[in-house]
Amino acid sequence: MRYLLYRLRRLAIVLGVVTFITFLLVNVLPGDVAYEMAGMDSSEEEVQAIREDLGLDRPVLLRYAEWVGGVFVGDWGTSYINQENVWEAITDRFPVSFELMLLAQIIALSLAIPAGVASAFRPNGRADRIIGSLAFASVSMPSFMTAILLIFIFALGFGWLPATGYEPISEGLWANLRPMILPALSLALVEWTVLMRTLRAEMIAVLQENYIALARAKGMSNMRILLVHALRPSSFSMITLLGLQVARLLGGTIIIEQIFGIPGVGRLLIHAVYTRDFIVIQGCVTFFALAFVTANFLVDIAYAWLDPRVRTGGAHG
Repeated sequence: MRYLLYRLRRLAIVLGVVTFITFLLVNVLPGDVAYEMAGMDSSEEEVQAIREDLGLDRPVLLRYAEWVGGVFVGDWGTSYINQENVWEAITDRFPVSFELMLLAQIIALSLAIPAGVASAFRPNGRADRIIGSLAFASVSMPSFMTAILLIFIFALGFGWLPATGYEPISEGLWANLRPMILPALSLALVEWTVLMRTLRAEMIAVLQENYIALARAKGMSNMRILLVHALRPSSFSMITLLGLQVARLLGGTIIIEQIFGIPGVGRLLIHAVYTRDFIVIQGCVTFFALAFVTANFLVDIAYAWLDPRVRTGGAHG
């Protein structure tokens, strides 16, 4: 319990700092939502009247305090542009973004774990060199460039998968997954390399341990040694990276959703930036920060479960 409270306290501090800095930065961005609402031909008096009506003429700290108070009671504000409730706008779109991130992470792990195990089995062998070259080529391209290349090959070239669009799962599992394959693969092809290299390095060290030598002396197969005795203790750093990758995936979905026309939170954020809808920007960034700290908290729990020494160290840290 002490360990959990210690982690929760740290995450609450991080969340508070992120929301405060974001609120300050959003309010110094160029542009004015009042001009967007009033139109280009409006007078200065009309714009000022809108600013007063929205409360934008009040001090930033006062508006931040009011916004935080609203968040604590479930009121994340209302969009300045279309009067949509910010919390409902985010939660309606989050399942789409979550599905994209989940599929990307599943694909990344499906590539990273077998590749990492194969590379660690014989370091600097042929398989290790081939996998390392593929990983280097994969990580050298940002996700948006990978997305464009995948669209060119699989959508325009072969016509196997759609280039844009989204179908809810109510339309059928394949109808839902088919347009999500290319976006998820675009993210996964960047993320899997870090996981693979981390797992490889950890497993090489684990395979030098005495208990591994004892397992070999008992005649255990290489597959059993790798998957049963070496994989779990080699996964600690990779599990930590999974939590850190949430931030990268959240950032990646903002671009990928725009490229593939996916109606997720990232696309909502981009639209809010274009229209200077500051309250929606603040809500989206806060939601991303909340998702990030929650994912890292769950990773801490999983890490402590795998290694009880973490619980003792964290409780006294």
